[in-house]
Amino acid sequence: MGLDVSIDPQGPRPARLAEPLARRVLSMLPAGARRPAAPLDAAAPVLGRLGSLEVRLARSKAEIRAAQHLRYHVFYEEMSARPSALQKMTRRDADAFDRICDHLLVLDRDKKGSDADQIVGTYRLLRQPQAEAAGGFYTAGEFEIDTLVRRHPGLRFLELGRSCVLPEYRGKRTVELLWQGIWAYVLHHRIDVLFGCASLAGTDTERLGGVLTFLKASAPAPDEWRVRAVASRRGPARADAPAIDPKRALGALPPLLKGYLRLGGYVGEDPVVDHQFGTTDVLIVLPVSRINPRYVNHYGADAGRFAA
Repeated sequence: MGLDVSIDPQGPRPARLAEPLARRVLSMLPAGARRPAAPLDAAAPVLGRLGSLEVRLARSKAEIRAAQHLRYHVFYEEMSARPSALQKMTRRDADAFDRICDHLLVLDRDKKGSDADQIVGTYRLLRQPQAEAAGGFYTAGEFEIDTLVRRHPGLRFLELGRSCVLPEYRGKRTVELLWQGIWAYVLHHRIDVLFGCASLAGTDTERLGGVLTFLKASAPAPDEWRVRAVASRRGPARADAPAIDPKRALGALPPLLKGYLRLGGYVGEDPVVDHQFGTTDVLIVLPVSRINPRYVNHYGADAGRFAA
């Protein structure tokens, strides 16, 4: 999701506002989490290439800011999310979690400008140690993630979020590169479980009832991986929603959500309506052990070496 990734054309004013914004969101974190989980790697290697596209982790704060601009353009300008006054001024989708996350980027080397100008897609990655230092995962605001983690002591969890791709790049190649980058990251950090919110456009759960019923029926979670929404955020149950043709339902799903299902992801128990972003969210839980071996071979069983 997304459109133009270039830095604000109105000039330097948003850049001057960046530090007050950073201080404000930083104050939302516990004192022990007010530092980056790890310094940015200025030589972060390329994790995959397809034609002019390549995927890697962000190497600089400038690239993270560019990813935030991209997210803002998609969520608040292209889609129907509601920005705060501060977000309108900075034209960035930024929160306190950005500081402790790794940011996966897809760049188009055929685009003119700096590396930051070439960003066409992004995904935010939050590992369990960093989340615990910050007081919890971002997704825990909607779903009972803490319960899931406690149920599986000793496993390493990774939260995926804030996926965003420019409209003209929302195809198979970009999604494949994002997954190639995620897989390399998973192997490198020996991740056991992936999870994250998948969003459907709109907040009308009656209109989305058929798709939600299809998702729950096609990928139900067994007890050990079942997760409910936070009680105060649970959308209305749609057990009575009419059946929907599977082909039609799949056609209505965003590419990344289709990718979760193909890899073997489970769908959570309840939808959550996110009025700020104008979406209906479902939780996807993907144990790495469930990933189909053909995808492991496709993305590279040894990709975790993070070689350039």
